[in-house]
Amino acid sequence: MRRASHLQALLSRALTPSLPPPPWPRAQLQRISETGAVSRLGAAFLARAGFSSEASSAVQGSSKPAAAPVKEGGDGKSGKSEQGEAGKSVRGGPVSWLSFLLLLVTGGGIIVYYDQEKKRQIEELKNRTSAVKQEPSVGTAAIGGPFKLLNHDGKPVTEKDFFGKWTLLYFGFTHCPDICPDELQKMALAIDKIKEKTKMEIVPVFITVDPERDTVEQVHDYVNEFHPDLIGLTGTNDEIRKVARAYRVYYMKTEEEGSDYLVDHSIVMYLMNPKMEFVKFYGKNYDADSLADGIIKEIKGRQ
Repeated sequence: MRRASHLQALLSRALTPSLPPPPWPRAQLQRISETGAVSRLGAAFLARAGFSSEASSAVQGSSKPAAAPVKEGGDGKSGKSEQGEAGKSVRGGPVSWLSFLLLLVTGGGIIVYYDQEKKRQIEELKNRTSAVKQEPSVGTAAIGGPFKLLNHDGKPVTEKDFFGKWTLLYFGFTHCPDICPDELQKMALAIDKIKEKTKMEIVPVFITVDPERDTVEQVHDYVNEFHPDLIGLTGTNDEIRKVARAYRVYYMKTEEEGSDYLVDHSIVMYLMNPKMEFVKFYGKNYDADSLADGIIKEIKGRQ
């Protein structure tokens, strides 16, 4: 305490206006503005005033940062460079690596969380899917029913005339440019293949969806082009509408220009058992061989 008071008194006396200002060279004035120059200036002043080196060290130590002490060199420059390097290592190195590590930990945590959340959602979806109860089969589709039409010979025909035989039905129209001829030709080849393989006779039936143009005579000439056993059926607009509704067949006129038009319709063949009950339908994707094999399989599975 006494030393500090003594030091303060000496500083006050040294800085009184009566004393002339010390002649500072330009180089020393420049060094005053550098880092740590103030502390060195105070130490030099005390040394000139005749004070001990202990007091000078005290002044220097009070102005230096505790975290990075500076070692004085011969010209004062080495201490400055060491102080700069020490500050750089403290501020730049550990802080940068710490930020990088925090970034890695945060990113890894986000990835792990996202992965776990995704797995949880997938597991919940699987549980909900497995929890859905499968409804029992309700039996045979409601396709088919009674009808009354005319065959290609002009004779009345009902569904009862086909009892006792397996029947293959196709709905189309005689003015069809390509699909109907292809499907009827496929039907004819399939029933011949079935007869060759199993000796079973399948009755092929063609029902028109264009009763306005497909008269008995027109249907007669048309079915004879494909197979001698092919039976053609036609009727009035109401009769055709009823049978198409019973077999869930869609049809509609398109591109009508006077008497020349096309009919858009379902492209499906229906396999009916000897009681004229629906068994299975076959789409356009079946060829003659797969159609024949499919029909044989269905018939044998019910014998």
